Amino acid sequence: MEIEQEGIRINKYLASTGYCSRRQADEIIAKGRVTVDDVTCEMGTRVSEGQLVKVDNKAVFPKDERIYIALYKPLGITCTTDRRDPDNIIDFLNFPQRIFPIGRLDKNSSGLILLTNDGDIVNRLLRAENGHEKEYMVVVNKPIDSSFVEKMSNGLPILDTTTLPCVVEQTGSRSFKIILTQGLNRQIRRMCEYLDYKVVKLRRVRFMNITLGNMSVGQFRHLSHKERTRLFDLIDYS
Repeated sequence: MEIEQEGIRINKYLASTGYCSRRQADEIIAKGRVTVDDVTCEMGTRVSEGQLVKVDNKAVFPKDERIYIALYKPLGITCTTDRRDPDNIIDFLNFPQRIFPIGRLDKNSSGLILLTNDGDIVNRLLRAENGHEKEYMVVVNKPIDSSFVEKMSNGLPILDTTTLPCVVEQTGSRSFKIILTQGLNRQIRRMCEYLDYKVVKLRRVRFMNITLGNMSVGQFRHLSHKERTRLFDLIDYS
């Protein structure tokens, strides 16, 4: 969205982001829920390029300024925006604009993590997490067999529940691929521990339709138009 030099009215700005209609924008502005550069705005407030608009203290960006990044997270990086953590993902990426991770990937795991400045899609993806595929490559500490694959596939009792059936395929004497549609805390590690195995290496290679491809550890890239369009379609997001 192109903002005129003198700026545009705040209600038009909010409508242009897709956050709400112009009429709904008028209502939340009247309730004092909207700020521009952390100053509560009024109905006639105008927004100029470079100013930060927030609703309920959450940043709102024009659609064409929304950022969607795929990062190959290395081991040892924490998926947190807390800058007090010396290993936080924000300082590691050092991206010039404010972004945050979608979901989590354990500090001791590597692989694909998405980051964005679009708070709406974060909420939509996390709410939709159960039911959408996430694919991992796993190495454990001792040989596996068909019994291990069958038990992992059919579901195991962890965290006071039973994991949903999933796709598991042996890829080596001690390695396997697993595709989950759940997001339980440390799910794969806990499943392996239940069967008396320890995860030695865990790497996420796919999140829904987004894959690592030939990315290198620590590398990031912007999602392509095709990737964004398919992702939005999967969660009915526009």
